[in-house]
Amino acid sequence: MDRPVNPIPLWEYGAPDYVIEYGQAQPTLTPFWADDTDKPRGAVIVCPGGGYVMKAAHEGTPIAQSINDSGIHSFVLNYRVAPYSHPIPLEDAQRAIRLVRANAAAWGILQDKIGILGFSAGGHLTAHAGTSYDAGFPDADDPIDRVSCRPDAILPCYAVMSGIAVSIAHRGSFQSLTGTTTIDGMTARLLSPDQLVTDDTPPAFIWHTAEDQVVPVENALLFAAAMSAHKRPFAMHIFPHGRHGVGLGADIPLTRDWPRLMSDWLKEQGFDGQF
Repeated sequence: MDRPVNPIPLWEYGAPDYVIEYGQAQPTLTPFWADDTDKPRGAVIVCPGGGYVMKAAHEGTPIAQSINDSGIHSFVLNYRVAPYSHPIPLEDAQRAIRLVRANAAAWGILQDKIGILGFSAGGHLTAHAGTSYDAGFPDADDPIDRVSCRPDAILPCYAVMSGIAVSIAHRGSFQSLTGTTTIDGMTARLLSPDQLVTDDTPPAFIWHTAEDQVVPVENALLFAAAMSAHKRPFAMHIFPHGRHGVGLGADIPLTRDWPRLMSDWLKEQGFDGQF
């Protein structure tokens, strides 16, 4: 099986709306293949956080490798951030899902087991991709655009969610995403995943820490409440300890259990290829 080992451009001939003056690389997916690759299994796209101004390294490669430990393939998404603004990051995430799905057979990936996971602002991107998707465009010239960008699972981790609830909103992320310090109510709603959950939203694995002072835990609670209201399946874990941005949280009792809980949940969803 011929799998790529180097970062994969999301668009073969360059991303739409790419601005070289912004000094950012073309958006890419960096693959991390599970060791046991004899049979098809799922894959998870990882979106590091960084307030839509950067991408935190500790929320990229180490997370992808942890997912590999579960026998599941992973990719780290290098998406565009400020001064790019909405909808560019969302379009990068949607394209990443389409790209993996379009190549699923060639890469030994289960076409209906493609998830997306992210932290903080990357968690917002994850939830946004899980609540704003399409079935593909059959008449598109690019065959990848004909493929659905609906993820089969979403895993928001201490994620930015609400732009409406002012007391808990991470204003910096929304300002970077919109390119403005003044966000009207309609825009805030359209960029708040907790407001966009439907009866078709993919299953979710949600986790947060109660001590988070940057993105308050109420963000996770609002998203879980929306999932519950629409009777969508989800797991939620609120850990007592940990500052914002803990990543794997390896040195924090209880919080360090989240990768194992995630692994169990992904396996329950069939991502390890065992049915």
